[in-house]
Amino acid sequence: MTNDASQAMALLKQYRESIDRLDAILIYTLAERFKQTQEVGRLKATHGLLPCDPEREAWQIERLAQLAISADMDPEFARRFIRFVIDEVIKNHNCQRKTQIEN
Repeated sequence: MTNDASQAMALLKQYRESIDRLDAILIYTLAERFKQTQEVGRLKATHGLLPCDPEREAWQIERLAQLAISADMDPEFARRFIRFVIDEVIKNHNCQRKTQIEN
């Protein structure tokens, strides 16, 4: 292997290690977000509030799209990503509400 190829492989290893750390951060951050939204779901279920808030969802989607733009990222990707996360949260809220009603 040439010196340039060895340097490229070492750099590739560094990039991959960085990506692996960032992936772990994403997972732990999402896990913490879901813990917080579970508390929101419990609060809403306890007080008979609707599991979704379309106004807040729209605001949050656009807020993250703007953050994506400032981070030089595709805002449409950010919209799709947070929509997926919000839909998961609502699904979990609905499940919690159903469980609470059954008990």
